[in-house]
Amino acid sequence: MKLINVAVACLNQTPLAWDENFAHIQTAIDNARSQGVTLLCLPEMAITGYGCEDAFFTDGLHRQAFAQLDQIAALTAGMVVAIGLPVYHERALYSAAALLVDGAIVGFVGKQFLAGDGIHYEPRWFKEWPRGEVDVLERTRDDGSIARYPIGDLVFDVGDVRIGFEICEDAWVANRPGTELALRGVDVICNPSASHFAFGKFAVRQRFIVEGSRAFAVAYLYANLLGNEAGRVVFDGGGLIASGGALAARGRRLSLREVEVSAAVVDVDANRRDQSRRGSHRPRHDAEDLVIEVPFVWPALKPVAHDVAVPSWEDGPSLKEEEFARAVALGLWDYLRKSRSQGYVVSISGGADSAACAVLVALAIRFALAEIGVGGVEQRMRAAPRLLEALHAGGDVQACVRAILSCAYQATENSGPVTRNAAEQVANAVGSEFFAFDVDPLFKGYVGVLEQALGRRMDWKTDDVTLQNVQARVRSPSIWMLANLRGAVLLTTSNRSECAVGYATMDGDTSGGLAPLSGIDKPYLRAWLRWMEKTGPEGMGPYAALSYINAQQPTAELRPAAVNNIAQTDEADLMPYEFLEAIEDAAIRDKYLPVEVLLELTPRYPQYRPAQMAVWIERFFRLWCRNQWKRERFAPGFHLDDRNLDPRSWCRFPILSGGFERELAQLRAYVAGLGEA
Repeated sequence: MKLINVAVACLNQTPLAWDENFAHIQTAIDNARSQGVTLLCLPEMAITGYGCEDAFFTDGLHRQAFAQLDQIAALTAGMVVAIGLPVYHERALYSAAALLVDGAIVGFVGKQFLAGDGIHYEPRWFKEWPRGEVDVLERTRDDGSIARYPIGDLVFDVGDVRIGFEICEDAWVANRPGTELALRGVDVICNPSASHFAFGKFAVRQRFIVEGSRAFAVAYLYANLLGNEAGRVVFDGGGLIASGGALAARGRRLSLREVEVSAAVVDVDANRRDQSRRGSHRPRHDAEDLVIEVPFVWPALKPVAHDVAVPSWEDGPSLKEEEFARAVALGLWDYLRKSRSQGYVVSISGGADSAACAVLVALAIRFALAEIGVGGVEQRMRAAPRLLEALHAGGDVQACVRAILSCAYQATENSGPVTRNAAEQVANAVGSEFFAFDVDPLFKGYVGVLEQALGRRMDWKTDDVTLQNVQARVRSPSIWMLANLRGAVLLTTSNRSECAVGYATMDGDTSGGLAPLSGIDKPYLRAWLRWMEKTGPEGMGPYAALSYINAQQPTAELRPAAVNNIAQTDEADLMPYEFLEAIEDAAIRDKYLPVEVLLELTPRYPQYRPAQMAVWIERFFRLWCRNQWKRERFAPGFHLDDRNLDPRSWCRFPILSGGFERELAQLRAYVAGLGEA
């Protein structure tokens, strides 16, 4: 019986943060060694960080990465460690995994399939390594001597245990390298990954890892990045070890720790026996030139029973709500500490979006205090003196939130007591600092300046949009001032539904440096706030004060009710939010044209006449096309699923276009043919 103690480490790395990244790698190796681990897999691009963007083309980055690889190798005495880094070879750059054995670099494997869709731009920087090819990588040492290493589609026979690689995307494709590796007699597949968070994605990831271990009859080690690495993308960690079709270890997801190590003992001989019994197994005997022999003695072990604990929040009925809370809170926590800012500021309107932003900032602090404690928060937030003062005073949760979060309600003559009270109730409930600014004199001052220049009075019947927009814009300077005074990041509160149709005022409510809600739609956000009011994340509890938000209809509160004799609401200005999201999914995600959208949605919404739906569909398409320039200017947000509209990381559309004029004419003609025009 050949047993080996293996581990995966999920790391919270930062692009180009050499010292910090190295410290996390060293911590992972030390942690694994303390658990008796012999084989450790670390994530993709763990040395440099995954999100280096065009800095990957910098010669100095490659040299520094290789220099650090030498230092990491020196830490691996008595161990086998796999780690990802960029490798420059023959005037091409590759995403590669290095294998380190007992203090030495023994070779490199190149990634065969690059992620080039959605948030990924890997083909911009890297080349795919050709299947079946090997070469020699040369590096000049400091003393002028030449070091040579094998590189390519390699298998490493380390002390009679064969180790192969699938690097992140390699495992997501139909013709994944694992099939060939199994035929080459691999015992362990290491997968150094940088797989971003998306709702429901972890279940898919776990399935193909467990199934890969069964289909290939191997031990499968999956190590992922963790945290908000570079600003937009949140990695959820969740290291996995599977063997022979069974899950052996599962790491925590969305953790606020920098290093998460998960270990298990796997039975190599059991997997070999399983493979030998399969009639479909046809081992290859012509690939021995792709195998690198490495002497190594594996320590003798006894069998260990695996107890794969699943956090109860991942196994409950509110998984998406928990994931949203924890992913955005993790994103906010890392953005704050990595930007070395002193806190967050929210222009709190008494509506759903700004309330959600305030709650999520509070959750970030509460999760941090619960998971890493006062000492851990203090160590990571040395750039936030107000928070340090609160921590030194005892680390009271409300005091810590107040030290990090400032909220301001900014009223004009069209603001009402309901939203004013709701804003204050939520701010007090989460523990934030709260201000109430009267910006109506500023609003009237701007109107007076323009009226004097125009030589006429401005009025709501002729100047509606202008008067609404200036109210939103007069709130920007004061909230920016508060952010500057606090050394804080101003949060943009717009959600994805507003981004889709441009229902936001540029340089007004879109002001800010980070938009944590830009990846989530309004209907879901409202449902999440109701969940937060009644339940909340496991261990955190609810915020009952959100009842003041949830009792209202969403409103911009920028127009007097007397104009149309009804109170202004978002849905009256646009359309029902649920229907807006359905149009967005069909038109933007599924790429349907206007008539196709109507045909798709008609059976799903029998309560609406086709003529009314056609009006909303046309409104959506026109607003979508007209407002691409706004989406280009929105502050960076977090990627949460494959419905993101961020043109810099997911959904691209021209700023200038024909606006679907012919297609919308076809929609009108179709409805006319129904006799409903």
